[in-house]
Amino acid sequence: MALKGFHMIHADQLVKWFGPTRAVGGLTFSIPKGQVVGFLGPNGAGKSTTLRILTGYLPPTSGSASIAGHDVLKASEAARATIGYLPESTPLYPEMRVEEYLDYRGKLLDMTRPDRVRRIGEVCDRCGLSHIRRRLIGQLSKGNRQRVGLAQALLHEPAVLFLDEPTAGLDPDQITHFRELIAELRKKHTILLSSHILAEIEKTVDRVLILKEGELVADGAPDELCGRVVGGSRVLVDVQAQADALSAALRQVTGVSEVQTTPHDGWCHAEVTPEGDKDLRQSLVKAVTDKGWPIREVTRRKANLEDYYLQLFREPGDAPAAATA
Repeated sequence: MALKGFHMIHADQLVKWFGPTRAVGGLTFSIPKGQVVGFLGPNGAGKSTTLRILTGYLPPTSGSASIAGHDVLKASEAARATIGYLPESTPLYPEMRVEEYLDYRGKLLDMTRPDRVRRIGEVCDRCGLSHIRRRLIGQLSKGNRQRVGLAQALLHEPAVLFLDEPTAGLDPDQITHFRELIAELRKKHTILLSSHILAEIEKTVDRVLILKEGELVADGAPDELCGRVVGGSRVLVDVQAQADALSAALRQVTGVSEVQTTPHDGWCHAEVTPEGDKDLRQSLVKAVTDKGWPIREVTRRKANLEDYYLQLFREPGDAPAAATA
């Protein structure tokens, strides 16, 4: 597939074999400047291997990759100079203090002392490390060690960021802070973000790439992928009625494709799947009130990224993705 124009991240027919095992198979994609892209797939799909190839840690068996126009093999040093990388397991020195480690990383990156001093202060502030910058890394929680890893990735103001499971070990408040940080970083950086937290990916990225067995099986904006979910838009209804009677009444509503009911404590919960993406709430409420049944909830639930992901990876014979979710 020919991809024209300049891209900050470009992979062209990447293949990686480990002995008889193919980890990546003919992977091609491009990411333009300023885009935040989610990189998804089950364990063993080839995500981490691809990130290691793009960052120059592993050579591909065949194919090529470039970062900011620099080939990761032929111009390795130039490519690495534009990269900030947070691996899934961040290699840190527990006997170093946070600011000592960041200073050491700055020296490895050939940063001048004034630049190191300035940037260490900035990344500590940005990553929420200012109050613990004098602490030993070995004494930090997992979440704070993850912040140190992110700080070192940002230290030299790279044009491209590769973040592999960046929210691992973070609490909900820290994850919210991370989301705000990504919104700020996208102004200056191109970001490829790998994570298993699909809800967080959906809120954070412009585009999603999904791998399966080392191959690209989906590429699009989150809203676009959610729109591909079969039976993704549903209406949830709680009614004080018998399950059979409620199911029969709701099935008579024009535009209803499927009704699933679950009785509980004298009430009945119904999941109504419309034809297409119709909003049937008003019609369903009328059908229930015409029967004189009390109603305590009517909620429309649109498909999310998790629904699409489950649909993509479910095995034949499994329940539909939206119902499973």
